[in-house]
Amino acid sequence: QVQLVESGGGLVQAGDSLRVSCVASGRAFSGGTVGWFRQPPGRARDFVAAVPWSGDSPTYTTALKERFTISRDNATNILYLRMNALKPEDTAVYYCVAATAVVPFFERHLPSKYDYWGQGTQVTVSS
Repeated sequence: QVQLVESGGGLVQAGDSLRVSCVASGRAFSGGTVGWFRQPPGRARDFVAAVPWSGDSPTYTTALKERFTISRDNATNILYLRMNALKPEDTAVYYCVAATAVVPFFERHLPSKYDYWGQGTQVTVSS
């Protein structure tokens, strides 16, 4: 069984930066893919970014690529999402996700490809 626990969300002002974290426990992710989705109020969950746990080549949704950076610490099993120049439209619940298999880059935006989801962390950006 896998547990994903996010932290680091909060209330920030437009233009601020924030880093959210996700601790993965329960199994090794040496061959899988991890990432982030977000769900703004009243809307569906959207893909943010994903990366192979044991490789490089992260994938981002195009609109966020310039401001968001995904990274992971394989030694501690922690996944990060660094968000810069935050905007009110970035307000959402941010979810950490994990797939036990390597997800091809062209499928990483699909929620159905991920086996595990965290409970989410709220990020609110005030104008």
